[in-house]
Amino acid sequence: MPRAVVTGGAGFIGSHMVDLLVDHGYSVVVIDNLATGRAENLARHRREPRVVLDETDMCMVPADSRLFEGVDHVFHFGGIGDIVPSIERPLDYMRANVNGTLAMLEASRHARVRKFVYAASSSCYGLATELPTTERAQTRPEYPYALSKYLGESTALHWAQVYRLPVVSIRMFNVYGPRVRTTGAYGAVFGVFLAQKLHGKPYTVVGDGGQRRDFVYVTDVARAYLMAAQSDRGGEVFNLGSGDPQTINRLVELMGGEVVHVPKRPGEPDCTWADIAKIQRGLGWKPEVAFPQGVAAMLGQIEEWRAAPLWTPEKIEAATRTWFEHLAR
Repeated sequence: MPRAVVTGGAGFIGSHMVDLLVDHGYSVVVIDNLATGRAENLARHRREPRVVLDETDMCMVPADSRLFEGVDHVFHFGGIGDIVPSIERPLDYMRANVNGTLAMLEASRHARVRKFVYAASSSCYGLATELPTTERAQTRPEYPYALSKYLGESTALHWAQVYRLPVVSIRMFNVYGPRVRTTGAYGAVFGVFLAQKLHGKPYTVVGDGGQRRDFVYVTDVARAYLMAAQSDRGGEVFNLGSGDPQTINRLVELMGGEVVHVPKRPGEPDCTWADIAKIQRGLGWKPEVAFPQGVAAMLGQIEEWRAAPLWTPEKIEAATRTWFEHLAR
């Protein structure tokens, strides 16, 4: 039976990774301190002896941790996200996303794992001028979250270079799907819009809604990570998106409802668009869930967002004040 470690495995993407691994016959150790993850995301595995949740701060995991004994593949989703909190608490982000990655790399190196797959972020490209964006595009993080994820990636690739640890880094674009985070800081558009729809409130569309995002469905993402782990590729980076960016206005059209506009924010690109030629060629991966199909799936589970924060224009203005203060040029 193959064995895997999934850091952040109680989070949004990590929990879907656990689902896929179990379906493929893996035993899985989930490392998650539940700071942003939820044990409920692993509910389907409560009676599954092959899944073990260890509520541990990954920064404190020693290099010789028994959690990594006999592990074949490590999927590193652990860390913290969101823009505004990273501006307000940069040290927390560096600790979690850089030092946490370092601890997981050392434990993986000590255990001689067969593959370490790093969950990188397309935010490293900043305001990309190359569209669609290839892996060779210039990196220029705009805020501490983006920088911390890029530094974590750089550390992982350095471990591949110096210690011959088999590493693949996958730079995710705009991931969406069931279990996308519903609490905490103002963040991903789906969590915001679904709560607004549930409460009969207008969608808070940033700017004119014409900005495009390369939305990719979470099960397609998990499949790409598994394919990377089982491949012979190492020491390299892949972009991961649908390759077919959609406007926010298109999302509103699919969801149905009224809108209200809020100011466009500094440091946000007008378009995110992954060039996915390399991952298609190198791993044989391609997206399977079309955008309308994915949106319909989320609307079918809309009750999941019943307890999510309800964002109004006034609350968004207050929550993003730091954003405007530090990123406006």
